[in-house]
Amino acid sequence: MKKLVILFCLFFIISLNYTPLFAQESAELTDDIPTNYKKRNPIYDYSEYQLNNTDTIPDFEEKVEKIKISGTIFKSDGVTPASNVILYINQPDENGNYKLKRKNRKRYIYHRGWIKTNLDGKYTFYTFVPGKFIRGKDLKHIHAAIKEPGKPEYDINGFLFDDDPVLTEACRLRLKKEGINNILKPVKKDNIYIATRDIILDKKALIY
Repeated sequence: MKKLVILFCLFFIISLNYTPLFAQESAELTDDIPTNYKKRNPIYDYSEYQLNNTDTIPDFEEKVEKIKISGTIFKSDGVTPASNVILYINQPDENGNYKLKRKNRKRYIYHRGWIKTNLDGKYTFYTFVPGKFIRGKDLKHIHAAIKEPGKPEYDINGFLFDDDPVLTEACRLRLKKEGINNILKPVKKDNIYIATRDIILDKKALIY
């Protein structure tokens, strides 16, 4: 039974790197945005011409469990801040459902956002704690993807939540063994939760 739990944990970690409804079409090694809007990766679908290092997810103000997620994105040495890196996230709503919209005949997940790091590598998202299906075994999670300058986009391990009862000790130990530090430990201050996660860019980022 223990082995089954660990296998489920690994399967779910793998699934976090799959963004539903979109073809994961890699960009050419250029900073230009691909022109094929309908098929391109949603990481390129931001509307602002100039991204900054802070973004707010749609419906943030009306949600009950608001959360501020911040941290620093480092280069592969784990010390040097990584600048001009795009971090894209999307997530289910508080009930575990993905709210879908359509633009130019392309469906997309409504609760999403983008940041682009400055010289200090820091980022901040104002969002809300995602839910999950009551009877489901999925973990509470937020999907994430990275676009470094001059490289194709790629998924990274999503954001998990420390208070999730489905996140078993076996899962935690497996993540720790693999050096994956993606579990948020939110602390409530006033009317908002605060959580941090630093991200180290690495060629092995897409192993799961």
